Amino acid sequence: MPPPPPNLYAALANLGHELHFTEYLRPQMSLPDQAQARRLPEGVPLLTILHVTHTPEFKPLAIEAFHRAGDDLELSYGR
Repeated sequence: MPPPPPNLYAALANLGHELHFTEYLRPQMSLPDQAQARRLPEGVPLLTILHVTHTPEFKPLAIEAFHRAGDDLELSYGR
C-alpha cells in the first residue's frame, strides 16, 4: 500500500518523477441517504474533488477522491 500524501508525493519525487497536479470538481445535489449520512442541510450541494497526480505527459501516478459539503469549502486556484 502506498504512503499517504504528502509522503506519497515525496516518494514519487524520489523515484525521479516530475509531479504535476490536476483537480476535477463536480458539484451535485446529494441523494437523501447521502445527505443524512453526511449531515448536510437541505439544499447544500456535495462537491466531489478528484485530485490527480501526473507526469508532464499526463501519465497518472496517483488519484485521490474527496467529498466535501458545498457550504463548508472555499476553493482557490492560482496559476
